[in-house]
Amino acid sequence: MKSSGQNVTVGLAGQQNAGKSTVFNMLTGANQHIANYPGVTIDKKVGSYRNRQGRVAVVDLPGTYSLTSYSLEERVARDFLLREKPDAIVNVIDASSLRRGLYFTFQVLEMGFPVVMALNMVDVAEARGRAVDAAQLGRLLGVAVVPTVARKKRGKAELRQAIRQIAGVRQGLSGAAEGGFRVDYDVLEPAIATLSDRLATSKTLVAMAPARWLAIKLLEGDVGTRTLVRTHHVAAEAVLAETDVATEAFEAAHAISTGDHIVSCRDRAAADLADRCQQATLPGAVHLSEKIDRVLLHRALAPLFLVATVYLIYELSIVQGYKLTTLTWPALAWLRATVAGLLPDPGLLHDTLIRSLALWMVDSVNTLLNYVPVFLILFVLIAILEDSGYMARIAFILDRVFQSFGLHGQSTLPFILGGVFTGGCAVPGIMATKGIPDERSRLATILTVPYMNCLAKIPLYTLLVSIYFTAHKSYVMLFISTITIIMAMIVAKLLTITILAGRETAPFVMEMPNYHLPTPVGVLRRALDRTWSYIKKVGTIVVAVAVCVYVLLQYPGLPQERLDHFDAAMQRAVSNFQEGIQDTAYADLLQGPRILELLNVASAYREAKLAATNQAASAAVDARFEARHADLYPLLRPRDAEARSVNRALRTLAGERSTLRTRIREETIVHSYFGTIGRSLEPVTRFAGFDWKINVALISSFAARESSVATLGVLFQEGVDENITLEERMGREGAADGRTSLHALALIIFFVLYPPCLATTITVKVQTGSYKWMLFSIVFPTIFGLAVAGGVFTVGRLLDLSGIQAMAAFYLLALLTAVGLAFVRDPAWARQGAAIIEKKGA
Repeated sequence: MKSSGQNVTVGLAGQQNAGKSTVFNMLTGANQHIANYPGVTIDKKVGSYRNRQGRVAVVDLPGTYSLTSYSLEERVARDFLLREKPDAIVNVIDASSLRRGLYFTFQVLEMGFPVVMALNMVDVAEARGRAVDAAQLGRLLGVAVVPTVARKKRGKAELRQAIRQIAGVRQGLSGAAEGGFRVDYDVLEPAIATLSDRLATSKTLVAMAPARWLAIKLLEGDVGTRTLVRTHHVAAEAVLAETDVATEAFEAAHAISTGDHIVSCRDRAAADLADRCQQATLPGAVHLSEKIDRVLLHRALAPLFLVATVYLIYELSIVQGYKLTTLTWPALAWLRATVAGLLPDPGLLHDTLIRSLALWMVDSVNTLLNYVPVFLILFVLIAILEDSGYMARIAFILDRVFQSFGLHGQSTLPFILGGVFTGGCAVPGIMATKGIPDERSRLATILTVPYMNCLAKIPLYTLLVSIYFTAHKSYVMLFISTITIIMAMIVAKLLTITILAGRETAPFVMEMPNYHLPTPVGVLRRALDRTWSYIKKVGTIVVAVAVCVYVLLQYPGLPQERLDHFDAAMQRAVSNFQEGIQDTAYADLLQGPRILELLNVASAYREAKLAATNQAASAAVDARFEARHADLYPLLRPRDAEARSVNRALRTLAGERSTLRTRIREETIVHSYFGTIGRSLEPVTRFAGFDWKINVALISSFAARESSVATLGVLFQEGVDENITLEERMGREGAADGRTSLHALALIIFFVLYPPCLATTITVKVQTGSYKWMLFSIVFPTIFGLAVAGGVFTVGRLLDLSGIQAMAAFYLLALLTAVGLAFVRDPAWARQGAAIIEKKGA
């Protein structure tokens, strides 16, 4: 991007957790938007601001530790710099971790761009007893260094001024401004100089990047640079062959790879600069984060703290939070009654399409909205973990485990986003795998992230636990939260030693930020935002799925002979009612359509009285119905013998009507398209304890996980007219059908391993670029999940185990299997260097 007049474009570059996004917000304010880099799914934040000289466009590049071609973020940042040619680079560095940040700075300088350094978080450095001499650092590097505290907007004017002064001042082909800093690569310098001369003969190449930078990248073994040279240099093969010879000679003479040598030279240079430019004002002081980590990251204590954290999250959100649904359900029941009152009145047996479809959607949404208190508490707890810094420690602890199962350290973030706790989503989790540099671990992560406890799975878990495991809620939720990780590790190991064996691996860099005290406003804002996102999803995707499920469950409908049968039964019930009241004063009143009106008014009255929370509200209901239905009200609150006789006959008629309506709904679903599919699967799914209703709910959840509970809410209809919760309806019907906690356990296990939802499978296709892997992500979990759930259910029944007993046995077996697989030698183990775990400020 060339400057146009007084308008310039600036690239904002730096390592992760250096405060780059905060600097971006400080420079651009609200004038920013989100896009994608061409051809990739990485977000590109673009903002701008104006001053007297003109407009400055700021592009926030992905946070990265280097400019190699390992990860997608690194390639995106580097390709942007090479192709777009910004007028300046603002290199954001964490002042409290100067040495680590300089490693990236050297690479930006070698690319020959005009650089302004934003020395951010100087207040944190001072608090940790480190005073950085910005002027001295600027002189040694040959760049402008501006101290900033971006979150307080300190240094904003100075940074903008420095950008204007440096923008467009190009550096030389050597990759450093005159008099600027240049890393000395010691014994590798002659090879760099020779290759630089050879590369400089290509005007196309040196127009893209300095020859010295290209030579260094070739000696590092950078695949992207080799491709660049092969594409734009006429003697590319000779240059690459010379590179290989120089590399082999160096490694033979020094017993170290050229890449490692380059890394160590940069690190030594960074250490030297850091020593010359910063002073310890509190020598010997140990930062609070270090003290905390000595306990929380202790080899023996870390797993205990992690398990305790998971247990506490589920105890507070799922177990205690569920108690709050006693407050939300009356409000949702009132909402349903209100909507029902606005719709056409129900018929004796058959409702109009507009009424049945509208109430279907309300029931689907209400079932999920009832869990909003659970999610709100859950999101508050997760926000606290994120803001405090412990979430990064969780990544560190889990990384030790991941490496034993053929996964990469950077698999941690996708699993966390997917729902290591809960509240995640597999879609962003899979999207986050683009940062994993090697194909094997990336594919294994993509295929196992859907096992995590995404937000959409929680309603079904909560429903089943509340019905079948009321005495063991905390233990069952702990089982759910940890069995997902165990099963993901088992599957990942099996994949990496079989179909993914032999694929390339790469090094890992991870950073842990300092601990911070979460702010109530920040935590609450994030929790409310995520809860609102859940509500919007319920109001959009779930409603759309509910309409599709409605059609598939209502059509083609009952045969005419069955409809005639039910109509005849209803007419007999009406005739019996009329015969029972013919000797009363109300016989003439209750003729023809007035019987249906009385039935509907009585139903609405009963629901209103149930929703009344106190005596005053109950009295208000009586007054309202007496005013609206003066002639029928005496039959709702009978005070004389004849009215009581009619009321008894009315209750009998209403009961028979409710029974017939329930039977019609059930038979309609049985004969529907969805019901036919569900019943056709019963010969297979019965080994896991699934009947056709469970099959239908599982099929509908492929479109959206939340739809499983929404579908169950409309499949288990008995009692829905009483406005009682789905838990009560399923529990009542389950007890009659012989469903036990073992059935619930099998369903939980299958749901853990169930194929990803439609949106996730599409994301698998996008991230892998392969329909083969998309289909594999559907077929394999279906077969594997059904086999595991069926095995647990079948063995549990043979041994006469309860759900909690079978759960304990399965958990122990899975844990032992995972431990055993951890010691299985990986035939493809070939990591290109040890994992590097850096603490911020180390």
